[in-house]
Amino acid sequence: MPGAKLDPIDRMILAELQADGRMTNVELAKRVGISAPPCLRRVRTLEEAGYIRGYHARVDVRELGFEVQVFAMVRLHRQNEADLRAFEDRCRAWSLVRECHMLNGEIDFILKCVAPDLSTFQNFLTEDLLAADNVASVKTSLVIRVAKDDPGVPFDVLEERYRREA
Repeated sequence: MPGAKLDPIDRMILAELQADGRMTNVELAKRVGISAPPCLRRVRTLEEAGYIRGYHARVDVRELGFEVQVFAMVRLHRQNEADLRAFEDRCRAWSLVRECHMLNGEIDFILKCVAPDLSTFQNFLTEDLLAADNVASVKTSLVIRVAKDDPGVPFDVLEERYRREA
């Protein structure tokens, strides 16, 4: 099982940092029940091993003036590895695209996009996305409201899995 080499303290550290990445090492150590120096060593090890990929502020897109959020479902003409990688590279270069996921099924990619207004998104759609090499079709759905937007993983589910396997 992925993550099986993590002990309960490592998992608690990850859960706490996922909930609040700004807490001090001293506070984190207190929450997970160890002293600060070994806690810091564990965090550094988790970072080096790739379990912690970064620390980010979760900003409110609408408060910053990005009123439009859209999911774009993209089909490509060709799905060979070189074409898939080329499309992914292009998505990374588009600033309005905030997430890009390759899917299994009739849709090749789903993109989460944000824009300050509908005309900005429409320009991106027609001038960039639809005009991109290898794009066969794009279907879009405008986000009306967000009911849930939790980052990361449900650590309670992970811990329950470990308890069942113990």
